[in-house]
Amino acid sequence: MDSKKLALKAVYAARSKKAEEAMVLDMRKVSGFCDYFVILSANSLRQVNAIALAIEEDLAKTRIKSLSKASSSDESGWVVLDFVSVIVHIFYKPMREFYSLERLWSDAKRVRIPKQLD
Repeated sequence: MDSKKLALKAVYAARSKKAEEAMVLDMRKVSGFCDYFVILSANSLRQVNAIALAIEEDLAKTRIKSLSKASSSDESGWVVLDFVSVIVHIFYKPMREFYSLERLWSDAKRVRIPKQLD
């Protein structure tokens, strides 16, 4: 699976757990460590962890596993899933506002998220 499709698949899995403010950034021209960032928001710490687990479970169906594993007890308000070419950031809303990755990586092009994956 190509990295853009992987990023979008993560977004769709996250939406199944009501993730908000989904954003995909094309990092290929601004970084050397990944192709895409997926940035998602949640309304609670519990939802952050539920979204992370939903993404891991959905991608595991296609034999894609993250290098880092989401902990169901994480209370930091920020879970990162590393799929090598795609890095998924799931934030509790106040933490997303504080770290503002989209502002930090403002040179990265935003990817349009279609209603459904082809």
